[in-house]
Amino acid sequence: MTKTKAETLDWLRRISGELATATLKRLEDTLPWYAEMPPGRRSAVGLVAQAGISSFISWYDDPRSTPWIAADVFGAAPRELLRSVSLQQTLQLIKVTVEVVEERVASGSVDLREAILLYSRDIAFASADVYARAAEARGLWDARLEALVVDSILSGEADDELPSRIAALGWHGHGEACVLVGTTPKILDVDMLRRTARHLDADVLIGVQGNRLVLVIGRAELPGAESDEQAAEQLTFLEIAGRLEHGFGAGHLVLGHTVPSLIEASRSARAALAGFAVARSWRHAPRPVAADDLLPERALAGDPLAKTTLIERVYRPLKAYSAELVTTLWCYLDNGRSLEATARELFVHPNTVRYRLKRVSDVIGWDATGARESLILQAALILGSIAEPEPSRRRITS
Repeated sequence: MTKTKAETLDWLRRISGELATATLKRLEDTLPWYAEMPPGRRSAVGLVAQAGISSFISWYDDPRSTPWIAADVFGAAPRELLRSVSLQQTLQLIKVTVEVVEERVASGSVDLREAILLYSRDIAFASADVYARAAEARGLWDARLEALVVDSILSGEADDELPSRIAALGWHGHGEACVLVGTTPKILDVDMLRRTARHLDADVLIGVQGNRLVLVIGRAELPGAESDEQAAEQLTFLEIAGRLEHGFGAGHLVLGHTVPSLIEASRSARAALAGFAVARSWRHAPRPVAADDLLPERALAGDPLAKTTLIERVYRPLKAYSAELVTTLWCYLDNGRSLEATARELFVHPNTVRYRLKRVSDVIGWDATGARESLILQAALILGSIAEPEPSRRRITS
């Protein structure tokens, strides 16, 4: 005997408790992830299933009375449930619930069975919308948190919370890190930069500061990367910067020096920012260029880090190794990088000058015979001599 809609609704309300119990039993029997959940979360999932059945009955009574299905069904669950239950698991939950209801009302009218199918479709789309909104909100939060972390690194105002913020962003980097600074393109493709970095076994934090685009680069964990052979295959940070170059706008691109860890990246950031500010003064600067290759320009602009670096990495190591090397380098640079003129001033053979310049290169890593590197070495000699304390003079009394 065909039931009226009112009779069907009254019957559904009477068996709603039975349907909820059967659904929870089916969930436990068929979905391993549900059975393995802690009691609190399992209870929350059960509330969602019960709310779905109750919402269906209300919707069947008047489809126009519940326009926000997702709010009705998921409103009973705690917010943390979205982070512990995936969209795939939610769709499995809907499928099981619909199957139980369909089996129980199989003897019902065709209209009721069609209503169940229509409602299950709507609730599936509504579930996807809930997860999409949650992902969007999480993306906005991650973007704000990432900007905060990059600002902290650039300003050097790192606090005790910086490591936890970095971990919250899902940073996969480990060990060494450095900072890359360039111009912001008209259309910034953040996803492309991240994909490129992943292919290079690196991870990046991205920050936009007006017309400056800042990337904090770290090496990503490689599966089984303990072997020396795999470590040897790693790209240098300058090579990684070169592969990321197309993600920046036109203009100079400056890479700060490498630091041991991300927490110390503020030192690399200071060097990169200082280099970016003066990069235009080197007419033929490569792209990207290392901040340490801009040490003379940075020192002339008053960068204390560049001055200290030149003194500590060039002047003092040379002086500690041999005063003779310092004298030879001074003479060579003052004589326009002429071996013969230097040899005449020092009363030695040109081959002796050539040998000493080779020793200079071995000690500090820069070759004085190159035009660009000779500028760096001359700046280091000037700064080093200025920093030297004046020799004490004896006062002669008559």
